[in-house]
Amino acid sequence: MSAQQPVQLYRNQRIAVILPCHNEELTVRPVVEGFREALPEAEIYIFNNLSTDRTAELAIEVGAHLRNVNLKGKGNVVRRMFADVEADVYVMADGDATYHAPSARILIDQLIDQQLDMVVGARVEAEPEPGDKGETYRPGHRWGNKLLTGTVQKIFGGSFRDMLSGYRVFSRRYVKSFPAHSHGFEIETELNVHALELRMPCTEVDTPYGARPEGSASKLSTYRDGWRILKTIGRLVVSEKPLQFFGLLGAALALLAVMLAAPILIEYGHTGFVRRFPTLGLVTALVVCGGISFVTGLILQAITLARREAKQFAYLASTAAGK
Repeated sequence: MSAQQPVQLYRNQRIAVILPCHNEELTVRPVVEGFREALPEAEIYIFNNLSTDRTAELAIEVGAHLRNVNLKGKGNVVRRMFADVEADVYVMADGDATYHAPSARILIDQLIDQQLDMVVGARVEAEPEPGDKGETYRPGHRWGNKLLTGTVQKIFGGSFRDMLSGYRVFSRRYVKSFPAHSHGFEIETELNVHALELRMPCTEVDTPYGARPEGSASKLSTYRDGWRILKTIGRLVVSEKPLQFFGLLGAALALLAVMLAAPILIEYGHTGFVRRFPTLGLVTALVVCGGISFVTGLILQAITLARREAKQFAYLASTAAGK
């Protein structure tokens, strides 16, 4: 679809397909063509992230809207996509030809019919086709996804089964209220937590997930990206649940102080003397630090509530999909 053609609507909604790409010259054409066939009404955008191959050139050839993002990392690309593109419904997928373009219409219908703000395409491994290279999911990625998804569920709630899926459909009010902070692939974690913290209506729909074509290399690193996602979860716990975090830290310091103080109190009860002054000093410091930690949690909790209200106001400024 060329930029000069008038904007078409699907169910009275402007649809934007937003695709982050980094060195995807082998897949950018079939990805764009697949989404154009599945959603002829949609505007398709390629956000080229410092590619050194012909990704940008091929995106223009196939008629997609091209945007260049000069800060490396998927998180930086998502921030730019959400800021630049104006639409009612946003379909986000990776440019590596692993996601099932025909499922986009199902995800969009689910979003509109149920007045949702995010629909996640939960990945289900498809049967390999000729030319596919080996396993769709590496064992480390599969295990890491389950571990990280379970960790987020325990801390923030929700019922997501595939937290790290890059195939998602968003409402406009989700996109324009999302304050992206992450730089890389940990952005998916932040996307889920944002929805959970604002208690947005969301769901998951199973979608086929295929292997990359021969010659196309994954940008994921099981251990490096897993560690970055864990750090992101920790950062989100501190920023979104500060009272629980600093409250537990304060309680742990207070418990340690009690354990160290017990022998001193027992000795004082028997002899009337205190001989372990260094330990007593440490106990005093632990009690003070525990109190400071708890008060810090109270202050940061108030700030978090104010930030959450600001995000809620931004969320309410846009109408729901389908209205």
